[in-house]
Amino acid sequence: MIHMTEATLMTEASPVAAKPHLPDAQTVTAVRHWTDRLFSFRVTRPKSLRFRSGEFVMIGLLDDKGKPLLRAYSIASPAWDEELEFYSIKVPDGPLTSRLQHIQPGDEIILRPKPVGTLVHDALLPGKRLWFLATGTGIAPFASLMREPETYEKYDQVIMMHTCREVAELEYGRQLVESLKDDPLIGELVGDKLIYYPTTTREPFHHMGRVTDNLSSGKVFADLGLPKMNPAEDRAMVCGSLAFNIDVKAILEGFGLREGANSDPKEFVVEKAFVGDGV
Repeated sequence: MIHMTEATLMTEASPVAAKPHLPDAQTVTAVRHWTDRLFSFRVTRPKSLRFRSGEFVMIGLLDDKGKPLLRAYSIASPAWDEELEFYSIKVPDGPLTSRLQHIQPGDEIILRPKPVGTLVHDALLPGKRLWFLATGTGIAPFASLMREPETYEKYDQVIMMHTCREVAELEYGRQLVESLKDDPLIGELVGDKLIYYPTTTREPFHHMGRVTDNLSSGKVFADLGLPKMNPAEDRAMVCGSLAFNIDVKAILEGFGLREGANSDPKEFVVEKAFVGDGV
């Protein structure tokens, strides 16, 4: 009787409400909140996923009706990383980020393993200097490319220009850049090639001003002791809000650079899929 009772109890207690399994699910392994507006997180990487540093994928969660709610997110980790990292803004009433900002390690997200994007080395002609131009969370694809060995094998200098409203919003990029020179995998490759030029637009900082203003005025060239951009030596990648992208494109074309693509490499490329926070 005892054994029967135990067996009966186990049978009755065994059904558990199954948690709905997400399509293309990956598990969150780490989350870090940088400010009340910015956070980064890491997830497991599908074994079959191959991507080029600088590309993006569609990620998301289920909405209230159980349908996938997806947005394009640049992969912030390099192509060789065993996990995938993402960097995101928190939008209080954003359909996805209002939910995504609450994820915890162990949770699942949807990740469609079909990487695409224009911020890749293949879309640029060979050059001497490579400029990464970003605002806000637009630094994400460059977080990938700054950790990509090919970046330093192809260029003598790599300049990361990043603009945010406040100093705290630069912290993700600052910590990443500072860690690279001591990185056991690519530290020697990075050496003194990587130049970091962060600026703010609202809070006082040692460098201030928008990327566009610092390029147009020539201030960044004077500050870094570099020549004005020219199509023979300089290449650029751009990632920010739509308005930022349009403005920077006009400035780069004014320097004589031409916009390229995967199928037609030129002197600069713009990530059109990114819709970021303005600065």
